[in-house]
Amino acid sequence: MRLVIQRVKKAKVNVEGKNITEIGLGLVVLLGIEVEDDFSDIQWLVGKLVKMRIFPDDKHPINASIESVNGSFLIVSQFTLHASTKKGNRPSFVKSASPHKAEELYLKFLEELKKSTNLPVKSGKFGASMEVELTNHGPVTILMDSKNRE
Repeated sequence: MRLVIQRVKKAKVNVEGKNITEIGLGLVVLLGIEVEDDFSDIQWLVGKLVKMRIFPDDKHPINASIESVNGSFLIVSQFTLHASTKKGNRPSFVKSASPHKAEELYLKFLEELKKSTNLPVKSGKFGASMEVELTNHGPVTILMDSKNRE
């Protein structure tokens, strides 16, 4: 499971030209689900995500957690995070989970995140063609992969 985490001042998701959700200060998280992923990947990533100290405080520009700044989460499913570009010029998505499995784990990720925090957790529309608009603050962008726990 891969995450692209972006610290934002604001973000919104549009589907078919209509705003379906938005947040102010918080994290936009692009979530890619792989064939081999399971609930243990969700648990590890959610645990790290909720406690990650990447917001500014009065001492340092990257020191406070999302809980410390009372931010929000916006989670967007993105199967292209598992693209392989090893051969040719057209990405291969053979490592990406099937839509059925990906949606199941996406929903479990949202559920686990909501259980782990009292902060707002919003989401895009699974499987839809979305327009994600955001104001990246910093910019701060973090990559996490549950199969490479650095």
